[in-house]
Amino acid sequence: MDFLNDKRIVMTLDAGGTNFVFSAIQGGKEIISPVCLPSNAADLDKCLATLISGFGKIKQDLSSKPAAISFAFPGPADYPNGVIGELGNLPAFKGDVALGPMLEEKFNLPVFINNDGDLYAYGEAIAGYLPYINQMLKEAKSPKRFRNLAGFTIGTGFGGGIVRDGELFTGDNSGAGEVWLLRDKLEPDMGAEESISIRAVQRVYAEVAGIKPDQAPSPKEIFEIGTDRRTGNKEAAIEAYRRLGEALGDALANVLTLVDGIAVIGGGIAGAHSLFLPTVVAEMNSTYRNHSGEVYRRLAQQTFNLEDARSLRTFLKGESREITVPLSHRKLIYDPLSRVGVGVSRLGTSEAVAIGAYAFALKQIE
Repeated sequence: MDFLNDKRIVMTLDAGGTNFVFSAIQGGKEIISPVCLPSNAADLDKCLATLISGFGKIKQDLSSKPAAISFAFPGPADYPNGVIGELGNLPAFKGDVALGPMLEEKFNLPVFINNDGDLYAYGEAIAGYLPYINQMLKEAKSPKRFRNLAGFTIGTGFGGGIVRDGELFTGDNSGAGEVWLLRDKLEPDMGAEESISIRAVQRVYAEVAGIKPDQAPSPKEIFEIGTDRRTGNKEAAIEAYRRLGEALGDALANVLTLVDGIAVIGGGIAGAHSLFLPTVVAEMNSTYRNHSGEVYRRLAQQTFNLEDARSLRTFLKGESREITVPLSHRKLIYDPLSRVGVGVSRLGTSEAVAIGAYAFALKQIE
């Protein structure tokens, strides 16, 4: 299905704890000025009224009837049935709220709700990093192509999603890609999110700088300190992002052991990738040993930093080897370099989520 040339319209929502931003997408692009309304996060009746009002305003402004409503909601949830559980940043939702069925009745449209990490990964696989890398491989005249992608978002939390051969993998309980629950390498009795998030960067900076956590600068400011664009404790800034990179590299290695594809990073922390991505890739290229003292690779594949020009060139070029077919005079030329790569979103997280929501809805309708 060519989602980017599809003429059907899908109404979407960016659901935040403070505001709900409503819009509509056609052909993978926003076609209307977004409508922003207060989320009324602590009052369920007002919050539901906001959802109805927001989608109603969008529908009135459309030139033709939309095909569906599709959006990400900050879980936990039974996404296939549209039932929302208790939410941290939307405290109005307690117990089980049948949000999807309510919107279906109000608008007489199919409604699809998903995890934002899943939709982010789906958008990157359809129109973002995966086609970007495959196009560069094509231009480099490489026979290599990638079909699988793991998407990761780093902000207030650590989210993820998996796309296999063009299909979003959600799992039997809508729980696939919940990477925040991976074990934290640096603090093994905690979840990975404790070292891979905004609060983690600020906590480590404060620890190394010898200040209180609530006195720590923002992650953007910490990045600027670490890159000499702002005054501050540079040692603390570099260490904060180094630790994030080590924990993130461990998490990505665990996921790519199973997925064997491209990894793409988005979210508010992604802009600081120059400080943490080298550590991520070094961790993924690290080694294990067994009880006999033998050393072997953490990943069977070699991992490349796709934001580094030299590393990217090697990744795109691959290797070329000529071999002879047994019992034959025929020769083959093939690329024996088993590899995966890690890069940063070219779409931006919000756009990738919107495209993912759009494509998911149309695929389900089909």
